[in-house]
This record gives sequence, structure tokens and C-alpha cells, in this order.
Amino acid sequence: MQITEVLTTSKIIVKTLQKLSIDAVFGYPGRAVLGIYDELSKQNDIKHYLLRHEQSAVHAAEGYARTSGKCGFVFVTSGPGASNTVTGLVNAYLDGFPVIVISGQVDSRLSGKNSFQEINFAEIIKSCTKAVFKIESAAELETTLLQAYLIAMSGKKGPVVIDIPQNILLEETEYKNLALPSDKTGEVSSLDVIRVLEVLNSSKSPLIVCGGGVLHAKASKELLQFVNRTNVPVVSTMMGLGAFPQIHPNYAGMIGIFGEKTANELLLNSDTLLVLGARFNDRITDAFNSKELNSKTIVQVDINSKELILNLSSDIPLNIDIKGFLKALLNNLPENLHFDYFPTEAVSERIIEEKFTTAKIMKALYTFTNDFAPVIAAEVGQHQISLVKNYKFNSPGKLLVSGGLGTMGFGFPAAIGASIANENKQPVVLVTGDGSFQMNLPELAVCKEHNLPVKIFIINNSGLGMVRQLQDEQFSGRHYETELTNPDFVMLAKSYGIDAVRVVREDEIIPALGKAFETEAPFVIEFVTDPQEVV
Repeated sequence: MQITEVLTTSKIIVKTLQKLSIDAVFGYPGRAVLGIYDELSKQNDIKHYLLRHEQSAVHAAEGYARTSGKCGFVFVTSGPGASNTVTGLVNAYLDGFPVIVISGQVDSRLSGKNSFQEINFAEIIKSCTKAVFKIESAAELETTLLQAYLIAMSGKKGPVVIDIPQNILLEETEYKNLALPSDKTGEVSSLDVIRVLEVLNSSKSPLIVCGGGVLHAKASKELLQFVNRTNVPVVSTMMGLGAFPQIHPNYAGMIGIFGEKTANELLLNSDTLLVLGARFNDRITDAFNSKELNSKTIVQVDINSKELILNLSSDIPLNIDIKGFLKALLNNLPENLHFDYFPTEAVSERIIEEKFTTAKIMKALYTFTNDFAPVIAAEVGQHQISLVKNYKFNSPGKLLVSGGLGTMGFGFPAAIGASIANENKQPVVLVTGDGSFQMNLPELAVCKEHNLPVKIFIINNSGLGMVRQLQDEQFSGRHYETELTNPDFVMLAKSYGIDAVRVVREDEIIPALGKAFETEAPFVIEFVTDPQEVV
């Protein structure tokens, strides 16, 4: 016989999170969710992190999810508290990471009366979430929360929202302590394996395109085994960086409009593409013409069926788990399936210029951190492109970037979430620009409050460098609203009680990095770079 308790729905939420082994949550309190916050205050298993903006809270939850493998949870109040989460939800939706936002709503007796802080939040976010639940009675909460968790964590992962009226959060109902849901992934068909092996066997110049789906599937080990046995070369998308070691001799680089010439040429010269968890959006396809891509035999493997019909005309589209697919390939791999195709030369080092460049900063960062390989979060801009071109990611889960949405303001809170997931055992690096950093610089308070070892490296080129570069390329160099009047970032950091230094010359890079990493506290380095630098 199942034993039940009578608890408030707020307490049921907290007990369910404890059962899911969630140890950290994020949010911003308000009247509609005070019931949850009151219950959080009565226990010690789950620590709440108060970000200084609701958008940052969602990004931090995503950073936590990416690094821990768990689901990120966010609590926000009704009205502006809820609507401030939209950008974070879209980011998690496009890049496929599990975040559950529990939003308070006005008292159900006031619903539909244009009450204070009342919005139809479910209608606003239904296109950028995997599911939205509107709770109408206390009795449905426990089942709905577990259902939301299963949806967020299964298939292509993503965000789910549960909208709960303030009065229902305070009501009592039976807590049934329901069993945790399980996600059953479909088995790989032996026929699919045979078809793929036949394609590879007839290929003269195959190429593996490694996308973020390899990381989602935790299939890096199987991919490495497959490459070592077959000698097939590998290229990566930005979201796939780290899924395959960049120091491996078969790694040719990142493809796309900001990719490496060697990698793009290798893709052009291949006759078969094995596309693993890569969506081939316009940042990749714009580097090629459609005839060049469609002339190849394409095997595309993705857990999300929608990705199989969006951007590629695949000959063999497989809506299956990448890890299971690679395991099946390895179990059926003929001994003689081995390729010696690698027509391009290894990626050559760029000619080192005399002036102080962002590329030199990123190379120095790699040299300094290679031994302990920290998680690195990057904002959006020239600094991000310079990072992925000059820093080698050799293990999975070490790079946090906003891929699909390209969100300025994502990197800093994502770094905070990653640091929390690491339990502050290892420093986390943020690479940001002077523009991106000012999207959410108040989160410095969170770093100081919890003494998070986040190392913040600001590439200060006195403007919106990527947009300014586009103005040079497309609008005859007419710079309008892309020059920034900045604060003194060193003084700003110190006003939060965080130590900081400024670097203006190449010989200052390594000493500054030494100062940053010798302390277990947060640290800021401002790198002053050339505003005319391009990527």
C-alpha cells in the first residue's frame, strides 16, 4: 500500500527536486512564488542562487545543465519576472539543453481580469519550449512536474515551463512520492547499420561532421574508437568542439563561414558525409553552395527528427541515438574498412603579426590552461571566433557557447552555472567582449557573494567588433552606433570586491594569467586590443 502525505504544492516541488538529486536552483523571488522560496529556506539539500536578472538565471541554469548533466531549474514570479526569461528559454531550446522554469502566476481567482503582473505567459513561450503546463489544481502538480522533467531530459533536450497560480502554490494536496520516469531510447536497426556500412564501403573519401549532438549523446568515446579503427577524417561545427580531440591527427578543423580553410576544403573534396548531430544552419551552409553539398552521399544521424529535414537533403536520414548508432557500427565494422584519405595538409599556423592580437591572447590561454582544461564559456562576437580558432578543445563539455541564438549576455551567467555545477573545484573561464560583458555585468555580485572561481577575461576593443566588421564589409566602413564609451573595467570589478588587472602588451599576458589562476576567487583581466582587428 502506497503511503501518502498531505503537503503544500510548494513543498512537493522541493521534495521532488530532492528526489531528482538537484542540488542547485536559480531564480529571482517575487510575490507569486514566495511559497516555493519559503520551502527552500527550510532545507539544506538544495542551494538557491539569486542571479541579478531572470534572463541570467535561465542562462545560469543552462550552464549548470551543460556541465552537470542534470536539469537546470529556475523560479520566477509572474509578469515581468516570467517574461524576462524568454531569451534564455529560446537559447536553451535552439541548443537543446534541459531547463525547467517554474513561473508564478496571479491568483487563479483573478485570472483574466488584467490583474497586476498578469500575462498569458504560456501563450508567449509556446513556440520556444518543448512543452508548457498551466497548473489548474494542486492535485495535478506532482505528476506534471515529473512529466515536465521527462520531456526536458529526453530526445533532443530542451526547456519546459510550468505556470502555477500563486494560490495553488499554497494549497495542500496528497504527495504520492511517485516513481521517477524513465526515458527509453529506440534501438538501432540492423538494417540501418548495413546501409551505412555499404555506403562507407563504396566511398573513396568519407568525412565525419561532428556536431553538438555527439556531446548531447555522450558519444565522444565511441566516435574516437570509430575514427581510430577506420582512419576517417573529422571536422566539427562550433557546437561540436570538444566532442573529438582537436589534437588528434585526423581532426581537420571547424567548418563554416568562420571555419578553417582546411576543414572547408576537406568537406568540398569528400564524396560521403557522415553527419553526427549537426544541424547545418546558415553559418555552415553559407560557406558552400547547395550543389556542392547535394552532390555528396549524406548519412545524417540526429535524435531530433526535425533536424533531418531542415537544411540537408540526406540520402540516409536516421532519427536515432548517436551513441547507440556508433556502438552498433563498431560491433559490425569489417576489419578491412580503413581509409588513407586526407588530401589536405595539416592546418598551418597563422603568420604571427608583431602587434598585440586577440589570437595571441587565446593561444597563450591554451598554453597556460592545457594541463587542467577548464570549462570555458564565451559570449558572442569576435572574441568568440578568435577563441574557437586558436584554443584547442580536446575533451567534451569544455566549451559553452550560444550556438543557435547567438545571445550576447549568455556566457557570463553560463560560466556561473558551470562553476556551481563543478562545486567550485576547478576554475571556469569566461571570454567576453566589452559589449557583451555590459549585458549582465551585475552578475559580478553573484561571483563575489559565493566566491565562485570564475576568471573573467574581457577583450576590450572599444566597440561592437563583429557588427563593426560587418559595417566595414557591407556598408563602406560607415560605423554607426558600434563605438562604445566604456567604464573602467578594472575599477568596476574592484567596486564589487573582485581583484582585476589590465593588459595592454603581449609580455603582460602570462603574468596576468598567473595572477588570475593562483587565486581561488573570481578575477577579472581586461585585455585592451586593437579596434581595427578582424576575424
